[in-house]
Amino acid sequence: MKFETKVIHAGIQPDPSTGAIMTPIFQTSTYVQEKPGVHKGFEYARTQNPTRSVLEANLAALENGSHGICFSSGLAALDAVLKLLEPGDEVISSNDLYGGSYRLMVRLFERYGIKMHFTDLSETENVKSLINENTRLLWIETPTNPMLNIVDIKALAEQVNEKVLVCVDNTFASPYLQTPLDLGADIVLHSATKYLGGHSDVVHGCVIVKNDALADQLRFIQNAAGAVPGPQDCFLILRGIKTLHIRMDRACDNAEYLAEKLLSFDKINKVYYPGFADHKGHDIAAKQMKRFGGMISFDLVENTMENAEKILSNTHYFSLAESLGGVESLIGHPASMTHASIPYEERQKTGLTDSLIRLSVGIENKEDLWNDLRSAIER
Repeated sequence: MKFETKVIHAGIQPDPSTGAIMTPIFQTSTYVQEKPGVHKGFEYARTQNPTRSVLEANLAALENGSHGICFSSGLAALDAVLKLLEPGDEVISSNDLYGGSYRLMVRLFERYGIKMHFTDLSETENVKSLINENTRLLWIETPTNPMLNIVDIKALAEQVNEKVLVCVDNTFASPYLQTPLDLGADIVLHSATKYLGGHSDVVHGCVIVKNDALADQLRFIQNAAGAVPGPQDCFLILRGIKTLHIRMDRACDNAEYLAEKLLSFDKINKVYYPGFADHKGHDIAAKQMKRFGGMISFDLVENTMENAEKILSNTHYFSLAESLGGVESLIGHPASMTHASIPYEERQKTGLTDSLIRLSVGIENKEDLWNDLRSAIER
């Protein structure tokens, strides 16, 4: 089954009782049992829900995995992955990563004796100096947020031993552009709020794995901690997935066009986009991704927040907002928004300047988007 068919059919059947083509929203908290332990496969909605089960099967198929496990948010999914660890375990992570992931790792899990190491994973050799007998998790973002660095998933997965779980946050790429399990990852994670949902109307997260025992562990954590999505949320993600490939292709087309156009401005210091041939991760991205994604970042020659705000406050079609991956284009300021929880000194190490602006390119007309950006930059 090809990807474009998977998004419509994989794990999905018409409702057997009614023939409804869309998976029903099973808005129930509990299920009637004939007698204790005798039921129709569902006991309590924290543990299972039929709408969620269909979505989990669909997500597993999209990532070429065996098991999908859904959560109430992307961070809830990461929380579950980190709960696989024990005090004394160590994590090696991208140093260019979503601010919420950094906050969860450092502000919460380091309190419980789990040590975090942050490094530039686009330089594969950096892992060798950090890995030791206590390393249990390698956390990869690629493309990274917000600098759009590219990490070679296959090369890193081959460097670590079998005791180290390799988890890839695939939010920026989506399974349409990249399938990390095929490259050696053990776990794929998504903030499904973003490209999977695609319409900025639901918060959701998921992990996908191939290993049965690992799936059982994550399901236990999911049920024990209770960070599960509601059936309406799952319905909305299922609906969004059906057009994932069409939306992603349009967003990629628009991003390619805008990235080239942005190079023409003297006010712009650098444009970060892995589709450029001179991007240091371009060759790896071309190898492990189908296309280069819908995200662009750029910073200004006059590197101040005030200069960035002049642009951020003067766009029309690019809405100033957190998040990404919706049909509408968004513009954001990582230093004060999505990455504000990362200390200034750490942000500077990755190149995240005060004037850095991040674009989530939507599916509008590319010339309208360009005229909107151009007029805001030229003000």
